[in-house]
Amino acid sequence: MSIHGIKPAGGTVDVIVIGAGHAGLASSYCLAERGIDHVVLERGEVANSWRNERWDSLKLLTPNWQSRLPGYAYGGDDPDGFMDMPEVVEFIDRCAGFIAAPVQAHTNVTSMRCSGGDYEVQTNSGTLRGRSVILASGACNIPIVPKIAADLPSGVQSLTPFDYKRPADLDDGGVLIVGASATGLQLADEILASGRDVTIATGEHVRMPRTYRGRDIQFWLDRAGVLDERYDEVEDIVRARRLPSPQLVGSRERQALDLNALTDAGASLNGRLMGFRDGVAMFSGSLKNVCALADLKMGRMLDTIDEWAETSDEASEFEAPERFAATRVDESPCLTMNLRDRGISTVIWATGFRPDYSWLDMPILDRKGHVKH
Repeated sequence: MSIHGIKPAGGTVDVIVIGAGHAGLASSYCLAERGIDHVVLERGEVANSWRNERWDSLKLLTPNWQSRLPGYAYGGDDPDGFMDMPEVVEFIDRCAGFIAAPVQAHTNVTSMRCSGGDYEVQTNSGTLRGRSVILASGACNIPIVPKIAADLPSGVQSLTPFDYKRPADLDDGGVLIVGASATGLQLADEILASGRDVTIATGEHVRMPRTYRGRDIQFWLDRAGVLDERYDEVEDIVRARRLPSPQLVGSRERQALDLNALTDAGASLNGRLMGFRDGVAMFSGSLKNVCALADLKMGRMLDTIDEWAETSDEASEFEAPERFAATRVDESPCLTMNLRDRGISTVIWATGFRPDYSWLDMPILDRKGHVKH
């Protein structure tokens, strides 16, 4: 990836874009289209997170036809396939070259503050001043690890999705995966297939079928307008921003990956992990209710899709509506589990991510460290 338009230390530009992932490149394209002088600062290389902070087997949850940025879109011969990580990196890298984004790579922002009506951005390569700044550094910079991880018994390996690369690297023994959203289920599926025992601590989740009425679920979300919902149309925007990622996996077989599929494969389900005491994991008793709520919400989403499908000009092309079996949960799920007796040697915290704004020396963050907007 070539680097265009590097700005000298002490220089001033109209806009500084921080981050050269898909959001930063989209911003760069729109700025360039309007003739606005700007630079894109990237702590590593273009698509740095995709290069260095993902596990080996990860594929996008969205089909290739949805991979599109302003001025650039997927143009391969497999629009219904799913990109793996090298393909994602290549896609974003090519986009950066195609739009000639002025990326300044290996430039780590260490602080940003207001200064004389502009923004002063300190980096490891010097200082830049900008009249405006776009924060495109991503929402998944730091894995969230709950405080209860400090009580994990000694000798049990503790990993985040940033640490995990492949099953062969894990210590011998069973695995407790904390979290049942996209990341947790994908890791559970892969680790189960490697022959290990897997227990899933299940909290709030979004259940979603991979295919519905003969089409990929993303087709329906796109065509029925679900993805067009604006922030000011959402009943509770704070809650909407905190919703877990849907239980999906990208595979050529369009595999349906939900809790039923994983229990069929041998996984054990427990409720939300509440803590550890003397080597014993303690779980919430709300598993049945949490799963019932996820099933209910999925049904409502399918109702929305059906309503659109039946009034569409293409209605005759779609398969008949269907509904899916409820999530199977033991009537009396286990509330405690001795890790040693169960043979658990590893805990993986698939409990979400948060942005890193530690370099922002400005009063624009709320008490939880999120940008106010």
